[in-house]
Amino acid sequence: MRYLLGLDIGTSGTKTALFDEEGNTIKTATYGYDLFQPQVGWAEQNPEEWWEACVKGIRDVIKKSNVQASDIKGIGLSGQMHGLVLVDKDYKVIRNSIIWCDQRTEKECKQLTDTIGKERLIKITGNPALTGFTLSKLLWVRNNEPENYERIYKILLPKDYIRLKLTNVFATEVSDASGMQMLDINTRNWSLELLKDLNIDKNILADVYESVVVSGHVTEEAAKLTSLAVNTPVVGGAGDQAAGAIGNGIVSEGIISTTVGSSGVVFAATDTPRFDKEGRVHTLCHAVPNKWHIMGVTQGAGLSLNWFKKTFCAKEVEDSEKSGRYIYDILTEKAAASKPGSNGIIYLPYLMGERTPHIDPNVKGAFLGVSLINNHDDFVRSILEGVSFSLKNCLDIIENMNVNVDEIRVSGGGAESSVWRQILADIFGYSLTTVKASEGGALGVAILAGVGAGIYDSVEDACSKIIKGNLKVDPNTDLKDVYSKVYDVYNSAYPKIKDI
Repeated sequence: MRYLLGLDIGTSGTKTALFDEEGNTIKTATYGYDLFQPQVGWAEQNPEEWWEACVKGIRDVIKKSNVQASDIKGIGLSGQMHGLVLVDKDYKVIRNSIIWCDQRTEKECKQLTDTIGKERLIKITGNPALTGFTLSKLLWVRNNEPENYERIYKILLPKDYIRLKLTNVFATEVSDASGMQMLDINTRNWSLELLKDLNIDKNILADVYESVVVSGHVTEEAAKLTSLAVNTPVVGGAGDQAAGAIGNGIVSEGIISTTVGSSGVVFAATDTPRFDKEGRVHTLCHAVPNKWHIMGVTQGAGLSLNWFKKTFCAKEVEDSEKSGRYIYDILTEKAAASKPGSNGIIYLPYLMGERTPHIDPNVKGAFLGVSLINNHDDFVRSILEGVSFSLKNCLDIIENMNVNVDEIRVSGGGAESSVWRQILADIFGYSLTTVKASEGGALGVAILAGVGAGIYDSVEDACSKIIKGNLKVDPNTDLKDVYSKVYDVYNSAYPKIKDI
């Protein structure tokens, strides 16, 4: 039997997953790390901690699976998108990575828009200037840390730093690179005109490949650390959203995915690049060759529930520790005890600003409509509903771009909750299908690795064999009017609170 390894370098931790060629999960391991917030709205991580998590995870899955390293025929890399990793000429990290949810670059986004022009920027990169994207972070370093900027030999995305550590090769691929805002998504290569206008040296960018292409091979040094075989192929891989979409079989038009992780995403594959003139959703290259995707993002999805747990749920955390029950099972049970509409509470999930439908790094989150009748259960439910309303905003825009919605597949940590899945279905007004593969992004890049290694003929071929629908959740039609009214109130709130 041949095996494939997927590494998913997430925000809270790295998941390492080993699969056989039929897509069955053999063994997984997850190691976490810290997120640093030096100032309000800033978010950074230490790339060395990602690498340590990868090394531990790879060792674990190989040892505990009893699979021979020589039988692992390919490695795929996925990871949090948009993060800025600066590397010097000695291949050392210059400073902590400024990651996707960091909001410090509003000034640089204005600079970028003034220099390039909003319409031209969308035409080239698929998106307006956004605080989360890599380019504005690079400009921030140039403006604020010139001594660090001068030391730059290459800039990398999080997963591509792991590629460097595994293979000693500087490379990226189209799906993640198009989230840097320096790629021309029409030609699927770096935009020389954009770089010239911004006075950025193209040589600091890694070579860019299609996602299924083998970009490097495991070095002797990395093999010793990880227990991998020397020369194991490493493919381009994918940004976390494109990888997760492949893991859910979102490789052709009509099948939509919604993912509830730290951030929340609604994702649609397209055969041609399509643009929202206002730039409210992202148009990027898909990890499937010659395909693109549209992606709406809410910054604070699972992040919202995690923040609420840490800040307001000491009793529930204690109960979880005593009983051994998963804390989020306890919290979603509390949500189920509240009524649809959360007894009047509306939650706005803007803990880290917002991307879709409001491109606003400064907007703050809120609980609105609180009264004496409300209890803890109502607050928990309002978070699940507020995140779901934000995701419906994304879906509405994608539908208005003439994208067919034949099926919606749901995944991510939040989607493992039957309560949250039902709330999503009720608010979307669509049936939702889960897929058997809970590994999502790790499976997606393992599939890419399988194509690169010649195990599968194509990404579409692999998905048709591996990805199967599982549980289906139908919307409760009795709640259509209830949620329609609450959704109207939710949508009316942003203009009223945005300047607070």
